[in-house]
Amino acid sequence: MKRALFPGSFDPITLGHYDIIKRGVKLFDEVIVAIGVNSEKKYMFSLEDRKRFLEETFKDEPKVKVVTYKGLTIDFCKEVKAQFILRGLRNPADFEFEKAIAHTNRKLSKIETVFLLTAARTSYISSSIVREVIRNNGDYTVLVPDSVRIKL
Repeated sequence: MKRALFPGSFDPITLGHYDIIKRGVKLFDEVIVAIGVNSEKKYMFSLEDRKRFLEETFKDEPKVKVVTYKGLTIDFCKEVKAQFILRGLRNPADFEFEKAIAHTNRKLSKIETVFLLTAARTSYISSSIVREVIRNNGDYTVLVPDSVRIKL
């Protein structure tokens, strides 16, 4: 079984994340969407809300599993027997940042990172932009899946 881990904070899930996951299930037998827990980071949405957003979004997709984890992503990959890390790239800055992480992960393990370019229609969307739009009472609904829209 080809299993990929798609790690992130998903605070909240965006249409960009959605696009990468939907395309990832065409490449892998299973995509584990893994919400990383970082006690140093301040989140807008609780871990439970972020998990619920993802589970509701992919409730009809049997190849997607949603979990939470702490610690190094490569250690969690080994724990769940994921051979690949799936990452989305929006721009050159994402590439430089993700490339360094992928090289480090490859040095520390045998886990390969697979990059998918985001679709042009979602390449400008980030969770931080969505949070800023929400904080300022803007129309965030065009940036997130229905599961997030319903809960706010």
